[in-house]
Amino acid sequence: MSDREVVVCRTGTANLASVLAGLRRAGGAPRMAERPDEVRAASLVMLPGVGAFGAAMENLRASGMAAPLRERMAAGKPTLSICVGLQLLCRTSEESPGVAGLGLVDAAVTRFPDSVRAPQFGWNRIDAAEGCAALTSGHAYFANSYRLAETPAGWSAAIADHGGPFVAAMERGAVVACQFHPELSGAYGRSLLERWIARPC
Repeated sequence: MSDREVVVCRTGTANLASVLAGLRRAGGAPRMAERPDEVRAASLVMLPGVGAFGAAMENLRASGMAAPLRERMAAGKPTLSICVGLQLLCRTSEESPGVAGLGLVDAAVTRFPDSVRAPQFGWNRIDAAEGCAALTSGHAYFANSYRLAETPAGWSAAIADHGGPFVAAMERGAVVACQFHPELSGAYGRSLLERWIARPC
């Protein structure tokens, strides 16, 4: 089967070289989105992110990508968000007070407690809840200071622990969001990308 096209949104804060290479290894044919209508029309869309919540949202709004991203995820179209990309689905973040996220999830992103190192750098165990289709249990690579503390209503999640449980990843139909970096998570991350790319659109 030929590689499937994945349209990748620019957030201005992502390590795109690693993301694009990870998608290619998993059978995707990634290309960067140049216009908002490409995000609306694409079969598969990825929202990557590294860095600050506020800077990523500013870039999405400036490029016109915020509205089509919100629309496609609300409609359940295949979309994968990673790292800060997961946090952008939320209403707000403590990292960037006063900046509104995409608002798909009515929750605030909060910083890890002072009792643990932040940022969290490295591998951590995640446990997927029953009913997850894309997500499985295993070990994944994280690089984050902020997290979504509770599973949102209507989503299935995989949970990790760093100063208490937090959402390592979550899914709702064809919309999947990972706080960890699948492109840096070895065979575990590659298998997740392969399942998401191969999912019927």
